[in-house]
Amino acid sequence: MRGVRLNRPALVVLGTSTFCYVTAETLPVGLLPQISAGLDVTEAQVGLLLTSYAVVAAVSTIPLTALTMRLPRHSLLAATVAVFVVSQAAAALAPTFLVLVLSRLVCALAHGVFWSVIGPITARLAPPGQVGRATSLVFIGNSLAIVLGVPLGTALGQWLGWRLSIGLMAVAGAVCLVALLLLLPPMQPLPRDREAALGNRLRDAVLILRNGRVTGLCVITVVLVVGHFAAYTYIAPLVRRDAGLDGAALSALLLGYGAVGLIGNFVVGRFVDRRPGPFVIGLTAAAAGSMVLLAPVLGPAATIAAVLVWGGAFNAIPVFLGSAALRVAPAARDAASAVYVVAFQIGIGSGAFVGERFVSAGRLGTLPVLGAGFVLLACVLVACWRGVFPARISSEEHHRTEAAALH
Repeated sequence: MRGVRLNRPALVVLGTSTFCYVTAETLPVGLLPQISAGLDVTEAQVGLLLTSYAVVAAVSTIPLTALTMRLPRHSLLAATVAVFVVSQAAAALAPTFLVLVLSRLVCALAHGVFWSVIGPITARLAPPGQVGRATSLVFIGNSLAIVLGVPLGTALGQWLGWRLSIGLMAVAGAVCLVALLLLLPPMQPLPRDREAALGNRLRDAVLILRNGRVTGLCVITVVLVVGHFAAYTYIAPLVRRDAGLDGAALSALLLGYGAVGLIGNFVVGRFVDRRPGPFVIGLTAAAAGSMVLLAPVLGPAATIAAVLVWGGAFNAIPVFLGSAALRVAPAARDAASAVYVVAFQIGIGSGAFVGERFVSAGRLGTLPVLGAGFVLLACVLVACWRGVFPARISSEEHHRTEAAALH
């Protein structure tokens, strides 16, 4: 309705929390050489930090989401951030690679629950007709993690050590935790049968896949994210090979990669609730094309240009994915968000694992082509599965979706 404003302070806190989670999960991408040298393991093994994290997050998301369905949403979100703080502190102090892996796995357990509730909480904070806008505002945290979090964390890790970078994530998480407790309004679980057994809740979360649009979103997400992370996990050795970029130059390139993604997020944010289909198709096609260009050794200028286009295209896509998870099943947003999170984590873990296999086999140069193939396949699926990303969303459909969500 007119005159109703977004709860910006609460949404900013949510966005900052997403910034912390995304930065912490992907920070090893920029610190592969430093962690490798510091803990006496190979760069390929460090890349598996993303795989192990994603596997645990994917396996635990639906069961833990089911277990926590009756908890107040604001308290549950704060608890996931508290776990994040403890795990990052442990990772910063890890004496061995095994301890580092285990501390990240503790964070992964909270990760799935965090992402399964962040979308529905955002929707409940948004006035009618502004769910997409609110989602876009919160998901700016994702882009800022790529724009500032990973590049600055990489620069600090190269300058003062990787442990300091991870330790600062624990500090940032603690600040977010305090802000959540102060600014997030109380949110009780949505009404449901109090006598329902836990098994029924878990079954409901799984059976949401009977919804064809939810299944379509999950398939598209897995294919897209596998392609992206197969190459992105090893972007440091890729640009070192193609352009001779390392150290401060690598940090600057990662900064540019994220900056153009943030710009893209702002540009397309207004179309999330209007014309998602054409924009997702265009963004995936652009991402695939730019990734292919990274296969040959083209030199610094061409490599930098391709990486920037890749960042601008791909980093604008998650806001469409997150908004679709709320739109395709408005009466079961928690369940739809949970399976979407699982799909995303499967994509990250599988992509990082595939990348590790290729790098260990000495086939680093083929990763961009492989990744581009998956991203292009996702583009085709978007065009064919029009119910997930329709060409146009009418205002009447917005009203029906919101009414179902509040029922």
